[in-house]
Amino acid sequence: MVQFDEKVYGPAKEKIESIFDTGTFVELCAYTKRLDSQKNFEGVVCGYGSVNGKLAFAFVQDSGRTKGAFGERHAKKIADTYALAIKNGAPIIGVFDSAGAVVYDGASALAAYGKLIKCVSDASGVVPQIAVIDGVCGGMSAVAASMFDITVAIKDSSKFYVNAPFIVGSEKGTADFAAAKGMAAKLADDSASAYAFVRELVTVLPQNNADVCMVETADSLNRESSFDPEKYTAEEIVSAVADSGSFLGLYGEYTSNATLGIASFGGVVSGVVLANGALDIRSARAISKLVSFCDSFAIPVVTLVDSCGLDVSGEAEDNAYASELAKLAYAYSSSENAKVTVIVGKAYGAAFTLLGSKSEGADMVYALPNAAVSVLSPEASVAFVWNDKVGKQSREELEVEWKEKCASAADAADRGEIDDIVEPAELRKRICAALMMLVAKAEGKPTRRHANMPL
Repeated sequence: MVQFDEKVYGPAKEKIESIFDTGTFVELCAYTKRLDSQKNFEGVVCGYGSVNGKLAFAFVQDSGRTKGAFGERHAKKIADTYALAIKNGAPIIGVFDSAGAVVYDGASALAAYGKLIKCVSDASGVVPQIAVIDGVCGGMSAVAASMFDITVAIKDSSKFYVNAPFIVGSEKGTADFAAAKGMAAKLADDSASAYAFVRELVTVLPQNNADVCMVETADSLNRESSFDPEKYTAEEIVSAVADSGSFLGLYGEYTSNATLGIASFGGVVSGVVLANGALDIRSARAISKLVSFCDSFAIPVVTLVDSCGLDVSGEAEDNAYASELAKLAYAYSSSENAKVTVIVGKAYGAAFTLLGSKSEGADMVYALPNAAVSVLSPEASVAFVWNDKVGKQSREELEVEWKEKCASAADAADRGEIDDIVEPAELRKRICAALMMLVAKAEGKPTRRHANMPL
């Protein structure tokens, strides 16, 4: 009988147990060893199992095996795992923890990174990909991890960088830095919460691009949505309209002018965009990422708009503001998924146009009675158009009149840009009904290789 060397696992074993349902993980290519050694097992553990009953695949780099060094066979194990995941239409979880390339492998090590990148690229938009930075993820590994749909970083554990911190500065490369720069969509306090978040994501996301995004919910579709439209927090309005406890926040450390995440509405899993501030570069970039991801898997997007318009600071113009807004415009206007937009407050200028308007392709657009839609804010409109009236009436009175006559939800609805004006208490019902109607939405577009996205 052939004798096999005993498999020894490092930190990867505990990580695998945190991801998969107990006793369901099956390892692939379990006895693969490094090219330069018949004693050392390859520093990555690959396999499949169930996550809350759903099939998922994973590769987990093991720093306890040759420090997770990346080489030719390392990449082959991951590539074989990707091939099976795509054949079976199941999500992929990648846990990054590697000291880097095997330097002695030379060009083979560099080609190995190319193989990983090609795997991630080929799977993009086919099956969901979730990356967890649980250790060192540097150089080309950081590039690959950034190509995943959602990247999770862990405080005091993640080291996420292209150039090592000792070269560019010790404050860079941390989990906090990655989250603040938008490289990580989620910042977890510890490993346990990171893997719990991953399990929640796998549970609600579709298995692949042909799957339907539906989950069970005990929350009534007819529940009244209770919030004050004149004074609310992001948490209050999302909780009021989404299924109870379903919201999974993303990019919270990156932008303060938008609240983003995944939630379900009457069981229909959807992306959530709450634009509740000026549409600056960070919020535009984060919204673009979420809308694009959702479109890849036919996940609907619910957009709640309460924005005063564009960022008028010089800093925005100094950082290619138009290019970032072009990405946002492209994300909404090119997407074929179901889109429901609600004007819950202000929608001034480009904020109305860019954030899921009917002209941009939204399927249903609602507004609350207090909503204000205008090319300029009432203050700017009066100063620009009605300044000659100041004196006959106070500026404050004119601003109120402008909002009532020229910037009301009724005026926008009269022009056909809003489908209905909805009371706050009815908003959840209307969103759920719209999403149910749009579940089977199909949209055809002219044949082309691909559009030229404004990168």
